[in-house]
Formats: sequence, structure tokens, C-alpha cells
Amino acid sequence: MPFGRLITAMVTPFNRDFSLDLIRTRELALRLVEEGSEGIVVAGTTGESPTLSMSEKLQLMETVVEAVGEKAAVLGGTGTYSTAESVALTRKAEVTGIKGIMLVTPYYNKPPQEGLYQHFKAIAEATRLPVLLYNVPSRTGVNLQPPTTLRLARIPNIVAIKEASGDLNQVGEILRQAPTGFSVYSGDDNLLLPILSLGGYGVVSVASHLLGKEISRLIYSHLAGDVTTAAEIHRQLLPLFRALFVTANPIPVKTALREAGFPVGPVRPPLWEMEPPERSVLRKAMESLGLVVENRATGP
Repeated sequence: MPFGRLITAMVTPFNRDFSLDLIRTRELALRLVEEGSEGIVVAGTTGESPTLSMSEKLQLMETVVEAVGEKAAVLGGTGTYSTAESVALTRKAEVTGIKGIMLVTPYYNKPPQEGLYQHFKAIAEATRLPVLLYNVPSRTGVNLQPPTTLRLARIPNIVAIKEASGDLNQVGEILRQAPTGFSVYSGDDNLLLPILSLGGYGVVSVASHLLGKEISRLIYSHLAGDVTTAAEIHRQLLPLFRALFVTANPIPVKTALREAGFPVGPVRPPLWEMEPPERSVLRKAMESLGLVVENRATGP
């Protein structure tokens, strides 16, 4: 698999005026690689893609590719709710040096399964890059059903899916019938271990912004047959996995990075800062893992 087992869905650093902070973007990309990320998704949902322009997405991809070089596989989030726009962005993204693209199920317009198939097929056929599908019905309003996923898996450069449906039966059905070489990634940190146990390949993680080494150890412990250690790590990290989704992603992870001494700026409206009760839940989970830096850097 060209993307590695631990992929981080990277946040987009912003300045106080909500413009791209490309210096911090480089620093964050390098930090993620140092902490164990083998792949980085740029301009995905965690990167606040709905508020990014096409030119900003391309800038981010170029910046991260330049920062990490061959140290990690950089994937560009080029999927939108428009097939034509997704094709256009994908073609432009190719020249940035990314190693693959991640395509989210079209959001808001709720296409039927045949529409989803034709959407992904058209984008895949427009690029030489390997494709990671992304199914997240809680955010898009549509579920990419296993028969459609398996049909898409027969397209040569569609090589994997990030499954964030939360349905282990669905994940198991895909894994049961998937062709050789097609991989399933967990799209939820808290379901990484169950999906690995079903035969999943890895995770596209949010928590790896803070816990990359620990999540990598969980994956490789499980692969080595040390299921006891993997389960222990999972149980230890579970409160933070949950706290990072106490409100809409990426609000908590950006807050957490600030608490950990690595501020990446604000979220763009219409996202907003965490409410005090939510922040309390997050801080408690971080404190239990020793992640809070009391003399942390200031900033949004």
C-alpha cells in the first residue's frame, strides 16, 4: 500500500486573520512525520476543506510535499460535491507532487449509489494517481454501500477506502469480498483496533496529531500478534479519541494542539471555538495522558 498504515488527516494552520499559515503548515507536517505518520492527507475534512478555495488547497499540497519530501506519502483531498470540479482539482493537484488523492463521498446533494459509482469512476479515470475513497455518512448525508465500494475496487487505481460509517458489519462485508490489493482504513480512531482485527490495513487519524507514536505502536503491536499490548494502548487512548469528537472536528484537535504547546491558529467560520464544558472534557482527557503544556504558546 503506497500510503502507509498510519495516515494523519492534517489540520490547516491559519493566521489570526484566517489566512493560510504556510510556515506553521511546514512545521506541522514535519512534526507529524517525526511522530510516526507514514502518510498525510492535506485539505480533507479535518483540514477544513469546505472553507478552502481551490488555490488554497493547491498551495497546501505544494507546501506539505516540499516539507516532507519522500519521508511520507502526501494525499490531496480533491473530492467535492461536483464531479466536474473534483476532476479539475484532481488534475491540478497532480502537478504538486502528491502521491495520491482522497475522494470524499459527495456531500449535501445525496446522489444514489449509481451516481456515486459514476462520480468516483470519472475522477479515477482522469488521474494516474492512486485513489483513497472516503465514506463518512455522518457528514455527507450519504452512505457508500458495500456493493458500490466493491464495484469501485475493481477500478485499477482505486486502491483503498477510509471507512468512517461506524458500521463494523459494513466494514466486514467489504473486507470479506475485497479484491487482492484493496485496503480498508479506519476513519475513526476509536474503531482502529476493531477494524484491524477484521483485517483492516490502518487508520486515517485525527488523534495522531498528538499521539502518533502511540497509535503507530498500537498498529504494529497488533500486526506482530501482540494483541494484549494493542488492546492496552487502545483502552488507554480511548478517552482522548472520544474527546476529540466532543464537538465538530477539527475544533477539538486544534484546541488540543494549542493546549499541547503547538498552536495552529483558529478554525474558520462557520466553525467556532469550543464551549467551556467541551473544553473541560478535552483537557481532562489530555491531562490523563500528560499532553497538556502549562506554559504553552499563546495564540488562537
